[in-house]
Amino acid sequence: MKEQHKKPSFLWELKTSPELEEYLKTMDTVILPCGAIEQHGPHLPVDVDYFDAKYMAYKVAEACPDPKPLVLPPIPFGVSYHHEDFKGTLSVTNEALSRFVYDLGMNLAKNGIKKIIILNGHGDNAPTLSYAAQMINRDAKIFVCVDTGETSDIDLLNLIDTPNDAHAGEIETSTTLAIRPDMVQMDKAENETLQFGSTFLDFDDDRSVSWYVRTNKISESGIMGDATKATAEKGVEMWKVMIQNMVRFVESIKNTPLEDLYQKRY
Repeated sequence: MKEQHKKPSFLWELKTSPELEEYLKTMDTVILPCGAIEQHGPHLPVDVDYFDAKYMAYKVAEACPDPKPLVLPPIPFGVSYHHEDFKGTLSVTNEALSRFVYDLGMNLAKNGIKKIIILNGHGDNAPTLSYAAQMINRDAKIFVCVDTGETSDIDLLNLIDTPNDAHAGEIETSTTLAIRPDMVQMDKAENETLQFGSTFLDFDDDRSVSWYVRTNKISESGIMGDATKATAEKGVEMWKVMIQNMVRFVESIKNTPLEDLYQKRY
């Protein structure tokens, strides 16, 4: 007798058209995971941003009360040109990603979706996704937002020791150890803690500005941070914090009518 697997109720792609039509009568919110396929040093796989965005979206939807927000198939590729000096990186242009997300958003609006939460697993996608969100809002007049860790970044910084831990360092290595330890080669982890000539360039400073540089200009290994300080225990706590915070955010969006979302009227 074949083992029966329960079909997740929140995955858009696993529903039939009539099932979606019925579900959309009570749910107007979707989560769109967006990641990247790019180098993550010599010790982590290139799918970290893609896998983590997908994993996060699934875990958040699972933790939400019924009716759960719908989760869309994740976008695997992102704007990763700055990592191209390291093999394995697959980058798309800002124009390609923004147009893809825009087209998807407009089609979601045609299906009756009123709120799109873009869960971004790759920091350098943020400007492009924010542009797409603006254009969807302009043309479809629905709510669209982008979360690139803003709901939890301040909490994660309190769990680590490394300054400027931006890529494949203490945070990402810990979160991967927590859920996919077999994918981490800790014997190849390195310490490439970054120190810049101005604190305004620090990635974790409240007064820092947005700036861009090719990774090989500031890191020999592709790591930006100290991967050697990573532990599975830290990763478990990080996932707990990120999921809890994101669930609270998603629920606040999901449970507020669109007409009241921007400014609650009494």
